[in-house]
Amino acid sequence: MATETTQASPRPMRADARRNYARLLTEARTAFTEHGTEASLEDIARRAGVGIGTLYRHFPNRTALMSAVFQVEVDGLLARSRELLASPEPCRALVDWLRACVAHASTYRGLSRALLAAQSDEASAMSRCSLPLREAGSVLLARAQAVGAVRPDVGITDVMQLTNAISLAAEQSPDDPELPDRLLTLTLRGLQTVPCPDAE
Repeated sequence: MATETTQASPRPMRADARRNYARLLTEARTAFTEHGTEASLEDIARRAGVGIGTLYRHFPNRTALMSAVFQVEVDGLLARSRELLASPEPCRALVDWLRACVAHASTYRGLSRALLAAQSDEASAMSRCSLPLREAGSVLLARAQAVGAVRPDVGITDVMQLTNAISLAAEQSPDDPELPDRLLTLTLRGLQTVPCPDAE
């Protein structure tokens, strides 16, 4: 006689564990903003009022903590991509979204490097950020290709790698705030079959 098996749901966190989790995220976001993604985990735990063991119980490694911190920004980018699907100009929509991605990756020093690494490591916790962004971008890219504005041989993985590389270059040149837009414009010119609005 066959038996039905069910997978147990994760146990909900206790109230104190939820508070610790929220404090760790808040302090990690502050630390990553101020010091980059290599900020001390011990300092983050101390500022959150917990021990380092508590941090590791919630986030087994630095990458898992980074992924959780950046999820809010990723959700915003995904929402923006859905809004841009209604744009009557698919190429401009793609340009706008890629600019938003560059701005996001430039928010925290070290984030662009982590996103670049996650492109080739889907087992990484950071893939929770990179994979949804890649999927959202592929839809916008396909719309631009469908109207003949972007070369048909261009893939979203290459576009996202270029976008993260631009963010990394900008991180290394903080005294040149115009650099990201210049590099993105050059990149877009290489992708286009015809001039794209706002890519000049």
